Amino acid sequence: MTTLHNIMETYIGEGPVPGAVALVARGGRVEVQAAGSADAEGSSPMARDSIFRIASLTKPVVAAAVMMLVDEGRIALDDPVATWLPELASPSVVRTPDGPVDDVVPAAGPITVFDLLASRAGYGFPSDFSLPAVGPLFSDLKQGPPQPQLVPAPDAWMAALSRIPLLHQPGDGWLYNTCSDIQGVLIARVSGRPLPEFLAERLFEPLGMTDTGFEVPAGKLDRFTSYCRLGPAGDRELVDAPDGQWSSRPAFPSGAGGLVSTVDDWHAFAGMLLADGSADGRPLLSPASVRQLTTDHLTRAQRDAGRLFLEGQGWGFGGSVDIEAIDPWNVPGRYGWVGGTGTTAHLTPSTGVVAILLTQLELAGPTPPALMRDFWRYAAGV
Repeated sequence: MTTLHNIMETYIGEGPVPGAVALVARGGRVEVQAAGSADAEGSSPMARDSIFRIASLTKPVVAAAVMMLVDEGRIALDDPVATWLPELASPSVVRTPDGPVDDVVPAAGPITVFDLLASRAGYGFPSDFSLPAVGPLFSDLKQGPPQPQLVPAPDAWMAALSRIPLLHQPGDGWLYNTCSDIQGVLIARVSGRPLPEFLAERLFEPLGMTDTGFEVPAGKLDRFTSYCRLGPAGDRELVDAPDGQWSSRPAFPSGAGGLVSTVDDWHAFAGMLLADGSADGRPLLSPASVRQLTTDHLTRAQRDAGRLFLEGQGWGFGGSVDIEAIDPWNVPGRYGWVGGTGTTAHLTPSTGVVAILLTQLELAGPTPPALMRDFWRYAAGV
């Protein structure tokens, strides 16, 4: 019989992954396994409270924060975002997705809050990274693998974004990543508070997410994992050490991939969603907002166009949604996502299962590795 311990031992230590922490919660039973090392050299044992760069597992958290503002009536899903993001008041769109960056037409309509949440605003990564309008996302906005100390502050970042044309008309196509960063700026401008402060007060403190944020304080660096990738020869290369880019607050707190966290912290966030937005009886999100987060908002054509990232899944707000049992581990309604730093977290409202796996080995591309797929099979009971 396959066990979580067996899965971890197969890939960690002698395998390519230096270490990992896995959590699977079913009902009142929570199973946690920590294996391997927290550093690339193998000298520091991994522990349940090890802190990881969770990359795109930031996206569901930030989308939930946007929905808090919706619940309060401070913004509405159909509001044009230009009210708070004037840089996006008059966006242009490339005439064809594969056309030159300067061959543009005006946007047919405004970008709305819903467009940002559903990643259908026209900004972001398509399946073809070679399109001319994708280049500036890397060069000007520093999209891609998180590098928090290299990204300009929000106002400068938004000014750069305003000079980049959309790939699609607002609402037409699903594109990856950039809309979550814009959501982070939107939260700060609507609330009048920096994104780290808003998240800390409204989500992290009420949920007891004591190790989640955009930086790791000096007193916690001994629990912070190293971040590495596999080099051309299959050897591990250090990308970022504990005292590196996350050891101080960045100028641009990335809503797409900037957070650090632990398995227990993200489990607390998942538990709030499973409890219809409440934590210890205190409502943080309305049940209606939780349903919006965890419901697919894409057409089949949009899902097909985003297959490089979605693999047939749908997209809610900030995360994917399984719409059918495409693979053995897919459970209709399962919500969550994968982070490029080697992380994955999902929750299934129909069963109450939460599955979180945090590693510090960078993914080689959008396709999840075998460790994640075996972990998903185990969590799904197949």
